[in-house]
Amino acid sequence: MAEFFHLLLNIDQSLGVWVAQYGAWIYLILALIIFGETGLIVLPFLPGDSLLFIAGAFGANGLLDPVLLAGILIVAAILGNTVNYAVGRYIGPKVFSHDYRFLDRKALLKTHVFYEKHGGKTIVLSRFLPLFRTFAPFVAGVAGMRIAMFQLYNVIGAVAWIAGLVTLGYFFGNVPIVKEHLNTIVLIGIGAAVIPAVLGVLWKMLRRHPDTA
Repeated sequence: MAEFFHLLLNIDQSLGVWVAQYGAWIYLILALIIFGETGLIVLPFLPGDSLLFIAGAFGANGLLDPVLLAGILIVAAILGNTVNYAVGRYIGPKVFSHDYRFLDRKALLKTHVFYEKHGGKTIVLSRFLPLFRTFAPFVAGVAGMRIAMFQLYNVIGAVAWIAGLVTLGYFFGNVPIVKEHLNTIVLIGIGAAVIPAVLGVLWKMLRRHPDTA
């Protein structure tokens, strides 16, 4: 069992073994991983970006069908976010209708307003941010983001994320320097996405609370 979880959590590094061992079933296995990472809030640690990139590289080698792969994984990503949102939507009314000591209702109301204004961008951009993509649809559900709006950006985000990374892997995944420094590239990509968002939040906080000294 420990070995299985090791392979699962490092499937982006061991994908070749899985393809050889499971054949066509690998499409279902990859779909379940993407669904789990995006749909189950307790599984944010599953591989995502690097897995898609490596899978695209396997598509270039002919070991996987890149079009079929992208199609199946897009559906899995959409369903994952939908389930995550539905759970948050179910919990949301209970959160807003009861006073819990460990929850700040004012903060939740602010979150609701934020998702009404910026929910679409949040859902799309969170697809490219590990951890954020697991929690963003859940928070959208809790905040009561309109379902039609959520699903529109859910689909856009899923297509951009899956198709984008699979395509990048297809064309660049087998370049020697990329293969040798994949982990570094992934970390740089995450940093490039996270740092501007963090700086933006800090800038807004500083503008709201200017130094009066």
